[in-house]
Amino acid sequence: MKIHNEEDILRLVQNDPWMMGVLEKSSLLHLPDWWACAGFVRSKIWDTLHGFAERTPLPDVDIVYFDPSNLDEAEEKRLEEQLRSIDPTIPWSVKNEARMHLINSMPPFSSSTDAISNFTETATALGLSLDEEGQVILTAPHGIEDAVNMVLRPTPHFAADKERHPIFEERIARKNWQQTWSQLRLNTPSAVSDFPTLE
Repeated sequence: MKIHNEEDILRLVQNDPWMMGVLEKSSLLHLPDWWACAGFVRSKIWDTLHGFAERTPLPDVDIVYFDPSNLDEAEEKRLEEQLRSIDPTIPWSVKNEARMHLINSMPPFSSSTDAISNFTETATALGLSLDEEGQVILTAPHGIEDAVNMVLRPTPHFAADKERHPIFEERIARKNWQQTWSQLRLNTPSAVSDFPTLE
């Protein structure tokens, strides 16, 4: 199956009862500027493009939100517990992006989408949420092209600084995604990897 645009992604999610369940359960917390992001979105796209009949298991389901009024890490753990009480079968991970810059030694983010734009690779810089009418919405600060073309490329934050290149490359090597999704291709400054690379 091909994925051509954002509407195709939204349709995939709307037709996936498990993903819709994650979004609906997350919405119960009424978090400000919240998104289910990263592998939750990316893996669905890659599974679909590879024609997998079964979902690739996720190590965690990343829920991010933006609340500068409470930067206590304990609040994130409390929210995770709340989600686990709603559905203990989901590996919830909750992070307040208003404090993540402190962990990552970066300037403060202005929103969850700003934080997502600074994820390591463009194909992971995606988030899904529900609007006030319960409709699925997508944030894709670097577009969907790399995700749907199965290209692994660092986001501008990681591409712009040579000192950050190894962080990207080490993550790609550690994740070993090509073992699961064989059609992935790498586009990186040094392209040192077992991946097929773009010319």
